[in-house]
Amino acid sequence: MKKKEGLPKVVVLLGPTASGKTSWSLKLAEKYNGEIISADSRQIYKKMNIGTAKEPGEWRWWFTKSGPRRTYFVNDVPHHLIDFLDPGKRFTVAEFRDQAIKYCKFAHSHGRIPFIVGGTGLYISALVDNFAIPRVPPNKKLRASLEEKSNEDLMLLLEKLDPEITKSIDKKNKRRIIRALEVCIMTGESFSSQRKSGEPIFDILQVGIDAPKELLYDRISVRVDEMIAGGLVEEIEKLLKQKYSWQLPSMSGIGYRQFQKYFINEQSLEETVELLKRDTRRFARRQKTWFKRDTRINWCENFEQVNTFVGQFLKNKQ
Repeated sequence: MKKKEGLPKVVVLLGPTASGKTSWSLKLAEKYNGEIISADSRQIYKKMNIGTAKEPGEWRWWFTKSGPRRTYFVNDVPHHLIDFLDPGKRFTVAEFRDQAIKYCKFAHSHGRIPFIVGGTGLYISALVDNFAIPRVPPNKKLRASLEEKSNEDLMLLLEKLDPEITKSIDKKNKRRIIRALEVCIMTGESFSSQRKSGEPIFDILQVGIDAPKELLYDRISVRVDEMIAGGLVEEIEKLLKQKYSWQLPSMSGIGYRQFQKYFINEQSLEETVELLKRDTRRFARRQKTWFKRDTRINWCENFEQVNTFVGQFLKNKQ
């Protein structure tokens, strides 16, 4: 395994939803001359700002050493892999890995520090461990047949084809389960055997926000109430009028799928709000479970601790 000494440095700031990643990342980026590369599988979409808790920003021209480029800015901090994809399109883990590597190298090319910020564990793992990810194209007929099955039935099938991946896959995420089955069936090999770690290309520090459960749940409740007050229902209504289907990855994500019954008058707004709060709490628990398995993560309870880790890590930057 290639040693990390001498490799370009990258900081990863991770944690569950509503843990405070955005505010901490902006402080770090401003202090250490950084660029933020979002590792959030929901904030990649345009037109989906409120339900994804996307930080308000603006697209503007940025004149870099390599030439002018359109970039998303929040508080004068450049952001990448955010607010760029149409909700009707798909974005794979392999695409994230490739794009994140590109933007990390881009940041270093003009003397800035890349900060990977988000809570999508699979995205972060793909970059940190430089996964070689199977590039099997989607099979619509296979996906349609699998979609008809329950999560429990899909997990039983996956257990037979790839028992190793069932130890780490999110059992609530039907889309992820179907993708793993698709790769297994189309290649004749287990998904886990094809997802191999590669040689490190960056020297990476991972820091995580360890927010107490009670505080996290309070923040989630407040955030959902603010989303409703801020126009989440109207945002979803606009998306539906533009013919974005509930079956799309964008619309089946948390913050959107909970409203499906509301829009067909099978559920009140009050019931929908409580469902969203409950599902978000469960989502945060799953995120914490995923991250806690990685012993390389340095967990911090306050910004001062994170700042100390980052400062020491970057002291001898290449």
